[in-house]
Amino acid sequence: MIKTMPHFLDMDDERLYELDNARYVILGVPYDGTSTFVKGADKGPQAILDASDSLELYDIQYQYEAWRAGIHTDHHDYDLRTPELMVNSVYRRMRHFMDLGKRPILIGGEHSVSVGAIQAMAETYPNLSVLQIDAHADLRDSYHDSPYNHACVMRRAQEMTRVVQVGIRNVCSEELPNVVPENIFYAHLIHNQEEWMEKALNRLTDNVYITVDLDGFDPSILPATGTPLPGGLQWYPTLSFLEKVFRNKNVTGFDVVELCPQADDKVSDVLAATLVYKMITMWEMC
Repeated sequence: MIKTMPHFLDMDDERLYELDNARYVILGVPYDGTSTFVKGADKGPQAILDASDSLELYDIQYQYEAWRAGIHTDHHDYDLRTPELMVNSVYRRMRHFMDLGKRPILIGGEHSVSVGAIQAMAETYPNLSVLQIDAHADLRDSYHDSPYNHACVMRRAQEMTRVVQVGIRNVCSEELPNVVPENIFYAHLIHNQEEWMEKALNRLTDNVYITVDLDGFDPSILPATGTPLPGGLQWYPTLSFLEKVFRNKNVTGFDVVELCPQADDKVSDVLAATLVYKMITMWEMC
């Protein structure tokens, strides 16, 4: 039986789990209603929480313990009956915590959960852009009769704000009219290079929301995702780029989505949990 863990991390001070004492809020959305290949992303949030129990609280790279800022894990019941209801439910919950002055972090669930979060951010922050790390462009206008399908996430985001796409290696022909060439950094063109990082950074506006689809990583380091593709991003270059974003931009929030847990693979779960905590640490330090 899978352990039900109520909190992100095994923190040494239980008071820092409480909302009033927390700078950060983890919102888990267990939704997998529109995925079209491997199902199971709805188990992603719980897997990330479970895996976070294995993490050390001290970050040796930054020599810092970000948990001391307080991390509250929200256990809201989202309306998951349709993609539209789910998006609205996420939007309202995000606005709730933003109005409280918290730093929100969304964990999925399939990528469609990001739409409501991006909507909340775009309404709140002027001059917002979205940084997407992903294998897929997600620029379809509609897919399987829904504009809120996971394959349409960035098209909905484009309607609200600028989108900068990194790690992309799969685009269908119907998406091509929606591709903005100067805002897309294909995986095969940035492989083993660093110059692209400054170019991507310069395409972002002052306020940035980050959405990380875990299939942006190469399946050699993260196989447990619903739509894996070869040729993806590696761990340290991705962290290096994210640090540049946190240092140079005002990050308004982020999400980590599309973990599809597998019974015999805990490496992917731990990578996802580590990424969440590493990005919290960057947010604190930068």
